[in-house]
Amino acid sequence: RQFPGCGNIVTFSQFLFIAVEGFIFEANFGRKRPAIPIRNYFIMVAMFFTVSVVNNYALNLNIAMPLHMIFRSGSLIASMALGIIILKKRYSVSKYTSIALVSLGIFTCTFMSAKQVASDSSLNQEDGPQAFLWWLLGIAALTFALLMSARMGIFQETLYQKFGKHSKEALFYNHALPLPGFLLLAPNIYQHAVLFNQSELFQVPLIGLTLPIMWFYLLMNVITQY
Repeated sequence: RQFPGCGNIVTFSQFLFIAVEGFIFEANFGRKRPAIPIRNYFIMVAMFFTVSVVNNYALNLNIAMPLHMIFRSGSLIASMALGIIILKKRYSVSKYTSIALVSLGIFTCTFMSAKQVASDSSLNQEDGPQAFLWWLLGIAALTFALLMSARMGIFQETLYQKFGKHSKEALFYNHALPLPGFLLLAPNIYQHAVLFNQSELFQVPLIGLTLPIMWFYLLMNVITQY
């Protein structure tokens, strides 16, 4: 809540950590050739990087964190929809029912969030319509990221069918190749690094190391996400 736009520095830290770990243990310091042709990873990386950036930027578009988390849980819906359209898959009645219930939950949460935004807008006549338009743009961004993520999953599935499953290798390349793209976000990342340095000091238990608490939160986030 104190740093609502810090998604880019969080994502960059996660990508950097996984890339370094993969370069050492999976790529063997660059000596191991990838089992899947590298050009396919560039396509996957373009989708993966786009999804991550759009999801993070949605938090700047008047989207509340609970709605953001619940909306992202709709990946099953997008995957099923694109699976039917692209792969011509068919699912059991129980799966269709489960997806319908999840969709109902996401719709309810989105509807209640819209009412909250509309209520807040009515209290502020000047910024009200603009705030609601930003919220609509945020919903559009989340929807785009959801569909792009599902399309990436289908692309990855077809690669595994053709070349075999190499999940650790894919994890490394999906995080290492996009790193130069974060140069576009460098000003935002630097700004939040400065803000993190200004947060209150925290003494890490057992170690006794003292550091700004936001850096501790970031470290725990990176480790637990991996």
